[in-house]
Amino acid sequence: MRKINATRKLTALALLGACACSVSTGAYAQSGVTLYGVLDSSVAYTSNANAAGDSVTKMPTLTGSLPSRFGFKGVEDLGGGLQAIFALESGFGVDTGIAGQGGRLFGRQSYVGLKGRYGSVMLGRQMNMSFWATQKSDIMGPALFSISSLDLYLPNARSDNAIGYLGTFSDVTVGATYSLGRDASAAGGPAATGCAGEVAGNAKACRHITALLGYDTGRYGATASYDILYGNAGAANGLTSSRNFDRRVIASAYAMAGQLKIGGGIIDRSIRAATGPVDSQLLYFGAAYPLAPALVLDGQLASLTVKDSPNDATLATARLTYHLSKRTAIYGAIGRMENSGAAAVALDAGGTVGAGRTQNGVMAGVRHFF
Repeated sequence: MRKINATRKLTALALLGACACSVSTGAYAQSGVTLYGVLDSSVAYTSNANAAGDSVTKMPTLTGSLPSRFGFKGVEDLGGGLQAIFALESGFGVDTGIAGQGGRLFGRQSYVGLKGRYGSVMLGRQMNMSFWATQKSDIMGPALFSISSLDLYLPNARSDNAIGYLGTFSDVTVGATYSLGRDASAAGGPAATGCAGEVAGNAKACRHITALLGYDTGRYGATASYDILYGNAGAANGLTSSRNFDRRVIASAYAMAGQLKIGGGIIDRSIRAATGPVDSQLLYFGAAYPLAPALVLDGQLASLTVKDSPNDATLATARLTYHLSKRTAIYGAIGRMENSGAAAVALDAGGTVGAGRTQNGVMAGVRHFF
């Protein structure tokens, strides 16, 4: 009888253990972490890469058709429609393996937050609203030949030490970020401008504020955003005081006409730096059309006009992409950048060109998502 009771107890414990494991497994099933990434590399040729008019052939570090990166993103269901979210995303150059965004480990994104029915709140390094403002309207995206060449900030529109909010309600999206110190890296380049902020006694030093309002039906949409960043002692680009600022106002739109997508926008920029005021306007327009199920042709025209200055630039570029699979594609692109006055805007983002020279270029590459 004791043996039977003991057997029954062991059986009951085993069943309880199985149930506990089942509940535990179910609980963990509410959480998930995803590893993802893009590998994109190309070979590019550009003319007039220096004052002597010499050409150069190279494997670009920054981007081909998209900047290379890998990352982790995760979500945990907290119940009641509330989720915990996080993202850790690292940019790098495929050509040498170098870390991007000023050498940061997770320079593209590094945040944790909460997401619910009223939107998401995030804390950490994150894309700000200028990044999201051109996502649908900029046909070429952050490619080597694109409007990123005319304004290197656009593909690097992120903020350190930021509190962010983004919410979508039916067809309307609203968002904002507030950074206590916009850029802690002083490694140089557009993603590392050396303005750490969080200075005692100066609440304006290296602050960065962005806001967005958008409307999108899936077939057409329009977005407006505001972006102002302040300087402080030691910051790059002449923003060496908290009284100095760099402000952008973006208005953009896109529409679908059958399989044809068109998009464009205007970016008004005002700089008040120690070196003096500069006002400019960037206009862009592009279109994309699938020539076949796996073959897409897209192109873009853009102009940068500097107020009271002859130093303007005009961009024309076209790209052909062939999708070998859902994850892998090969592409080729051509481009032309016309510089007037003493302007020295390179066709390839992060490249070089002789002042006042017109630069032509051609590139080809391969891209893989994982």
